[in-house]
Amino acid sequence: MIRLPFGNSVYEVKPSKIICLGRNYAEHAKELGHEVPKEPVIFLKPPSALIGPNETIILPKKSKEVHHEVELAVIIGKKGKNIPKEKAMDYVLGYTVFMDITARDLQWEAKRKGLPWTLAKGFDTFAPIGPRIVPKEELDVSDLEIGLKVNGEVRQLSRTSKMIFTIDEIISYVSSIMTLEEGDIIATGTPEGVGALKDGDIVEAWIERIGILKENVSYSTTYR
Repeated sequence: MIRLPFGNSVYEVKPSKIICLGRNYAEHAKELGHEVPKEPVIFLKPPSALIGPNETIILPKKSKEVHHEVELAVIIGKKGKNIPKEKAMDYVLGYTVFMDITARDLQWEAKRKGLPWTLAKGFDTFAPIGPRIVPKEELDVSDLEIGLKVNGEVRQLSRTSKMIFTIDEIISYVSSIMTLEEGDIIATGTPEGVGALKDGDIVEAWIERIGILKENVSYSTTYR
């Protein structure tokens, strides 16, 4: 469970699931050699992957190439199933910054074998979130700067207006497949510029008007 500022209070982030979108920015799809999708591409991360701001992303022994991905995250405010697009925003609590950390080499290997790639996405610490949740009433997320720095070097820089599928389209689509529960997280995909992380790096991901999510990167004997 992660506690984040939410307006004038604190919100306990304890999702039943973390739903992530792949290839929701055309340039990112192209940089990984994929076609731009005709409908949302979704996968899940376990809630155990969550960490809060100013913690540590652990590089696991199983992977030799761990990548950063900055994303806008939607926090679901109430339970819903088969939500129509025009009602979708009624189910949003607020927004925050999310990093979809990915063991890229394990993902490519799984894809090559035609296997699921949960392993590449599901390690502990592979879902940093924060620094706060902005209530939906206070923020129009349709065109915000989104970016990420590693050791002060800009790696990713884009705008949320470049997302292929909008928030209401995503919520409607996901809820047609699985029931959304209060507190669930939907990570809406990353722009181009993903790259490798190494021991000792400092990662700063940001979204305009939300803030900066800062994490350390380290090996750990516990995980190795």
